[in-house]
Order: sequence, then C-alpha cells, then structure tokens
Amino acid sequence: MAAAPEPGEPGPARPRNTAVRTGIAVTVFAAMAATGLFIVRLSAMKASGTVPPEQVATEARVQVLALCDAVQGFRDEHGDYVSVAPAPVPVPRHGEAVPFPKDHEDFRRIGFDPGPTVHLQYEVRVEESPVGEPEVSCFVRADTDGDGLNAVYRVRLDANGMTTPVEVEHEGE
Repeated sequence: MAAAPEPGEPGPARPRNTAVRTGIAVTVFAAMAATGLFIVRLSAMKASGTVPPEQVATEARVQVLALCDAVQGFRDEHGDYVSVAPAPVPVPRHGEAVPFPKDHEDFRRIGFDPGPTVHLQYEVRVEESPVGEPEVSCFVRADTDGDGLNAVYRVRLDANGMTTPVEVEHEGE
C-alpha cells in the first residue's frame, strides 16, 4: 500500500473542473473565429487591390528606407549616386495597387524592386550642396484619400551614407 504524502508535498493531480474546461473551449473557439474573420478580410482586401491608409503609411516608411539602402548600395559598388525619376506616374490613389514598371532602367540599375504592384510612387533626387557634396533625398508618395494632395515620406543620405529619420509631410493624405 502506498504511503500518504506528507503535508506540504504535492499529492496526485486533481481533475480539472468544468468551468476551466469551458473557459478553454470558449477561448479556443474565439481565437479560431477571429482568425477566420482575419483571413476573410485579408482575402477581400487582396481581391479589391486596395489597402487601408494605415497599411500604406507603414509600407511607405519601410519602402523609403529600402529605396535609400539601394541607392547607397549602388554608390558603394559604383562610386556615384543615381537620380531616379518618379514612378509610377501618377501617384496611386485610394490605396489601390498599380503595376510597378519593370522596364524602369534606373530602378533596375540600383537594384530596387518593390514588387509587381505598389501603392506608392518612388523617386530619388541627387543635388549638389553649396560645398560641392551630393545631397541625396529618397521620396515615397501616397494619396490614400484620393484628393490629389500627397503624403510625402523622405529620407536623406549624408556624405557618409548615413540616413536621416523618415520625414513625413501631410501624413494621411
């Protein structure tokens, strides 16, 4: 016969009560329902080709940094900066996806490929500073509300290849 456990020692595991089991079942069901709704909503957004303004803003912040990284990488490899004309033209509106021009030579040359469709317009400007150093600005534009006024996301590269924080004008436009 087994000896009884001494006080303070753990005894045999007690079965879970009905309330705990019900709570777990409800939590699992709620998580599955939320996941299902998310998948349905995501599918609807992809089918319509539009994304919410918050997602466009997040994408713009990430992409403007990626664009400047590509510009700096090209300079590191080839020794100079490249200006890139805005593309696509016009600026995409209402968060709609538009094809990115695969035949755009300058974007291919610097190694920047944002994907087959984009919600943003991309541009790189290279100007000369008063002291003769190149001033590089990477721009990403969005028009999420379709009013023609663009949100502009800008990152600058200094002479050492360091980037500034993302500057934003008219966010939410």
